[in-house]
Amino acid sequence: MVNPGKRMHLLQSLLQLRHGPGAAILPPEITRIHLDFAKRWNDGHLGPRKFWRTCLPRLKYWNPAIPMLVNRSDNQEGPATMSIYFRNASSTDTGPSGSSAILRNTLPLAQQPHSSINNEHPAPPPGEDERVVTIDMKNVHSEAILDQFIAKTGATPVQPTPTEQAEMRQIDERTERAGYDRVIMKKFMDDKRHEERMLAQAKQEAAAIRAANQ
Repeated sequence: MVNPGKRMHLLQSLLQLRHGPGAAILPPEITRIHLDFAKRWNDGHLGPRKFWRTCLPRLKYWNPAIPMLVNRSDNQEGPATMSIYFRNASSTDTGPSGSSAILRNTLPLAQQPHSSINNEHPAPPPGEDERVVTIDMKNVHSEAILDQFIAKTGATPVQPTPTEQAEMRQIDERTERAGYDRVIMKKFMDDKRHEERMLAQAKQEAAAIRAANQ
């Protein structure tokens, strides 16, 4: 049986993944998402990096079938671009498994697009049944990037259920209590160490007095 503390930690991790910036359900015409930006955060790449770390995991959680690739490079002066691929309205394919996706999946595994830290897979051109919409992320805050993403994709933000809201409140209360407990415990340990130092000093002084009187 999982102890209450561990269960609460697991629940907190799950709720943080399920809800927050980026928790949204994408419309079915979205076929894939591609992010291109530099490895380091400076020179205008902080917003894209934060979007990748905080928003993209939630988007992937709610849209597991949609490929979401991140291509990073050493070029700090280069652009930071999000490419959102849409299925053309005239296409008869449905879901992210349209003809373009099928063609990509027939490639050998080593040749299939994947996330990269060495600029191996920059955003490709759209397939015959796709169109692409881009977002310039450079020098843009992650919140503004998300706002543009929601507006351009028509994604539906996910709201926590009443049960999840209650669980979030419970976690917040537990976290607040834990903070108080840490303060109390720190004061207790500090007082204990102070008493130990004073006792050790008193013993040293007593030993010095005895040695002087001999």
